[in-house]
Amino acid sequence: MDQENKTRQQIEFLRQQINQHNYAYYVLDQPSIPDREYDQLFLELIKLEELHPECLSDSSPTRRVGSKSDNSFAEVRHAVPMLSLNNVFDNTEAGDFDRRIRELIDVDPVEYIVEPKIDGLAISIVYEQGKLVLGSTRGDGEIGENVTGNVRTIRSVPLELRTDNVPSLLEVRGEVYMTRTGFRKLNERQNKSGGKTYMNPRNAAAGSLRQLDPKATSSRPLEAMLYSVVRCEGEPFPESQFEQIQRLKEWGFKVTSARVAIGIKECMEIRQELLENREKLDYDIDGVVYKVNSLAEQEKIGFVTRAPRWAVAHKFPAQEVTTVLLDIGIQIGRTGAVSPVARLEPVEVAGVTVSNATLHNEDEIRRQDIRVGDTVIIRRAGDVIPEVVSVVMEQRSDNSQEFVFPVECPVCGSPIVRDEDAAVSRCTGSLVCSAQIKRGIWYFGSRTALDIEGLGSGIVEQLVDKSLVENVAGLYSLTESQISELDRMGEKSAKNLLKAIEKSKQATLPKFLIALGIPLVGESTAATLAKRFGSLERVMSASIEELGEIRDVGPIGAKSIFDFFQQERNLSIIHRLLERGVQVQKTAPVDPQVVVDAPLAGKKFVLTGTLSSMPRTEAKIKLEGHGATVVSSVSKNTDYVVLGESPGSKADKARDLGVVILEEAEFTDLLSNADSKEN
Repeated sequence: MDQENKTRQQIEFLRQQINQHNYAYYVLDQPSIPDREYDQLFLELIKLEELHPECLSDSSPTRRVGSKSDNSFAEVRHAVPMLSLNNVFDNTEAGDFDRRIRELIDVDPVEYIVEPKIDGLAISIVYEQGKLVLGSTRGDGEIGENVTGNVRTIRSVPLELRTDNVPSLLEVRGEVYMTRTGFRKLNERQNKSGGKTYMNPRNAAAGSLRQLDPKATSSRPLEAMLYSVVRCEGEPFPESQFEQIQRLKEWGFKVTSARVAIGIKECMEIRQELLENREKLDYDIDGVVYKVNSLAEQEKIGFVTRAPRWAVAHKFPAQEVTTVLLDIGIQIGRTGAVSPVARLEPVEVAGVTVSNATLHNEDEIRRQDIRVGDTVIIRRAGDVIPEVVSVVMEQRSDNSQEFVFPVECPVCGSPIVRDEDAAVSRCTGSLVCSAQIKRGIWYFGSRTALDIEGLGSGIVEQLVDKSLVENVAGLYSLTESQISELDRMGEKSAKNLLKAIEKSKQATLPKFLIALGIPLVGESTAATLAKRFGSLERVMSASIEELGEIRDVGPIGAKSIFDFFQQERNLSIIHRLLERGVQVQKTAPVDPQVVVDAPLAGKKFVLTGTLSSMPRTEAKIKLEGHGATVVSSVSKNTDYVVLGESPGSKADKARDLGVVILEEAEFTDLLSNADSKEN
């Protein structure tokens, strides 16, 4: 074989390897080699192509980023119109859709496909002889924009189909979107460089796809998820929506998580499941799509104007709406943090009436130029606190008023100071500020801390306002008669609260450290401190150097913990708590090397659903005690996913990624085995 053929073979081999690694990383989310090795392969291919330009090919992975466009995108007339979907907003309307379908095809029940409706930008991609030749936006449905150069930069879109049975012509459609993680990183990068920030992932995806320079698009974290085949020549056309999804996967595309449903009731059950778990996804969905599965039945049902009769989008309640900002108030947290709060004209968001929303901090108000009287867009996602995401500048009135951040605490009148090199302002009146005292007492008794059942914010408010409690130690001097005199607290409720307070006297060291409200000490750090030192006395006497050497603490956390135990007021309260019967359990301290060598050292766990044998907080502490790490989301790097009741989508993702799944009984056995190995 001559040298030229050897070179061509080497170039083709490298292209195949890189395409395979791209597919594993961007479509399967399962990297097959380290980044460094991938970069070396890519660099080798670039060098060979530069030395042998006669071997260049548009389908090479090095050719994803093309040259700049002119000042506009060329028009593309779609061979098959890109139709929109009709919407329904409740179960009654969905039932009406199903009834019409059953009447049209005389089938009962109807077999549907249910897909998440990704909140992105519709895209059409055309392949000829297996190679990408055209990417276009929907436009008006008949005519879109040619964005081929930008589509080529999306790593989850194959430049060449991954199949031996290549259709001579293939047109597929789907959605270009941006993950929430990618969106946050993009806005952070744009902020640092002084560039434009985006309001939400959909706007970011649309703006990124329409960059005139593909190099700019290639720097944006765009993804594409496909859901339909509209033209397929030279190969048998799929016979159902579900078969289309399977074929798309075979060709190398990332696809939507479509599920077959028999009848509209199953459709709505799947929708409810997705609605409850939508915040666990890393991308936005604004509803689900119901499609008749059979393509033959779709053809029989037909279309109406610009939408198919055989499909409908069942929308979720809106997460973003507009309303008027009536005023800006100030809240003081338990550490004195000053938080501006938007007082809004009440509006329904995601099924809940909202009249208050967070404005984060002074810098955010200035960055967005938020003024009293503005029309604003607010967002509420799941259980997340509603937030103001932007101002509708076009509707700003001449009477809008700029907000002046206070210099004195509205609760106690103490000076407000700004943390050095931080966006947070704080009230300096920690000893006299009733707002801080109330938040601190409530946090002390919260489930995360000592779990004093019945000690809600309303009760704490009364206890402080009536001077029955000045700090957390005062809880352990309360009498039944004092509590029963509070509003909405009878004799039985008072006895129950006293029992809960008495029960809280038996405290584990991690829970007690959390309850103290030490800045930067959460569940993970508290568990690590308890494991390392074994007793409250040892934590309190630890030096900055000792603390700084601990995993999950570091120099900033070490200083925060050390300074907390140097303050006389804090030491006095701890002393009074112990005097009044609070007992903090001791454990045998563990040397750092033991944690490294622990049975579960280095293993990553995800806990999902409700555990019957123990609270998830306790499970987390036990796992970390054995050297494991507990993370919130499932990825290719997760070792185990522990399933409780109602686990949600994390279980599905674990199965898709091949992560080991543990039922609760298996999990408790694993902990028992780890305990026995350590003992």
